[in-house]
Amino acid sequence: MKFKHIRNLGASALFVTMLFSCDDLTTLNENPNGSDPSTVNPNLVMSSVLTESSKAYVNLGYGIIAGVMQHTQKDGWFSDHNNYDWANQEWTNHYMILEDNLLMHDRAVELGYEFHEGVSLVVKSFMFGFITDLWGDAPYSSALLGAKGEIRPVFDSQETIYDGILADLEQANTLLSKPSNEYEGISDDADVIYGGDASLWRKLANSLALRYYMRISSKKPDIARAGIEKIAGNPSQYPIIESSNEDAAMAFPGTSVDTSWPNTTKYDASESNFSRTKMCATLLEKLQDLSDPRIEVWAAKVKIPLKVDPTQPPNTNKIMEIDGVEYRVLSPDVVGTTPINTDPEYVGLPAGMSGLPFTYNFNPTNNQGQYNPHASQLADMYKQPSGDLLLARWISAAEVQFILAEAALKGWSVGGAEARYEAGVHASLEAWGVDGDYDDYIAGDGVAYAGTLEQIMEQKWIASWTVATESWFDYRRTGLPALQAGPAGKRTQLPVRFYYMTNELTLNQANATDALGKLEVTPYTQADGENSAWSKSWVMQGTGKPW
Repeated sequence: MKFKHIRNLGASALFVTMLFSCDDLTTLNENPNGSDPSTVNPNLVMSSVLTESSKAYVNLGYGIIAGVMQHTQKDGWFSDHNNYDWANQEWTNHYMILEDNLLMHDRAVELGYEFHEGVSLVVKSFMFGFITDLWGDAPYSSALLGAKGEIRPVFDSQETIYDGILADLEQANTLLSKPSNEYEGISDDADVIYGGDASLWRKLANSLALRYYMRISSKKPDIARAGIEKIAGNPSQYPIIESSNEDAAMAFPGTSVDTSWPNTTKYDASESNFSRTKMCATLLEKLQDLSDPRIEVWAAKVKIPLKVDPTQPPNTNKIMEIDGVEYRVLSPDVVGTTPINTDPEYVGLPAGMSGLPFTYNFNPTNNQGQYNPHASQLADMYKQPSGDLLLARWISAAEVQFILAEAALKGWSVGGAEARYEAGVHASLEAWGVDGDYDDYIAGDGVAYAGTLEQIMEQKWIASWTVATESWFDYRRTGLPALQAGPAGKRTQLPVRFYYMTNELTLNQANATDALGKLEVTPYTQADGENSAWSKSWVMQGTGKPW
């Protein structure tokens, strides 16, 4: 298996370490780099901003949104993950990251550090994009002004925020257009994404612009088309991420809980956080249907498969070895009408299943967060605190190519849809170290190019493993893949946004109320009222999507 080269920089704790380290704890530490906001070195802030942004993104893409998009399900403490039992979702951490990023930006401007200024605009775009994608209208133009007395910021429209994001990314493309050695103040270690490479940050800026142009394509098709064609048609002026070794991704140092891959077992002796996360049957069975080589990277095989044997006497429920394989053998009367999965290799948890998911498939432990030998865990690598494939990705070459494949399918001038689709599949397989299987995979049933949006979005959904938030935003825009909520889901349809948090509704009532009034209430909001996970923000209104 061939793995991409990763810069595993232990810089995520740099900011805290440099602020609090000293030779003699009995004396006052004076940081020569400056911890005062008016004198702080932008590199100190950069490491913290990039680390926290990466963690915020992967914690959802590997967490509850992986549940929404049916990549994973949980069989312990599962209601928010499997059934969308949400309320009062906080954005405080997102704005704290943006406050630090504003400090980096302002200090960069003061010092003439154009690289840091460009990076800060990319981070600003990424984080505000994340906020508006999750909640809808949000504080933007008057956000981050608390020090100037603005404690009740207005909520800008989602349309305004997307426009601002695209303008900032355009400026970042210009700021980041010089060779790295022509910039002042770059610290390779502070940049935990690209190690101080300005050319890669420029590619990230333009790749994110493709994402956001496509995001608004149903609302502003002419602007989206012009923006995407401009980028795709001018590679020297608007370079983009082209291969998986250019993916915008942060590796985890793994030196503590805070700097490790989510759910690592190194700092969890019970292994409960890892054990409760199972592969969802929706994704797992699709991978099996397509003979997808990524299945062996992401999922563990069932430890003990089930076997129903009508030749066994009544009440049989025991472990038996058959042809050298250990099975739990059940007589038909024991199974009765209970749904089970007897696949000998992979068994996923059904999405939003009725009943208690920790009892699924005759789990003998029958407790939350316990190991189930009859269902597929995630692969063992997800127990580790760090690793070559344990990355917090912001955007990938695969996503970029699938965006362009969709644009080509619309008839936009970005190259051929088939070539873009195949490049997206190849980039994803390459990122997960299984590109040696590409030729067989791309020729297989269900994978060979069929010229449909459904197929492009299906492969993009698969490739969004650990970044399921992006697939969720695509689902809202296209209704694809056509996922169905499970029987225990809070509604019969998948949710489409986060709830505004109670503190904002209380302390910034007038502005929050105005934002609520701009949401489109749907038949699925029900008792939630306007502030519902099933109300539609601007980007979905009038599109007829996703339902």
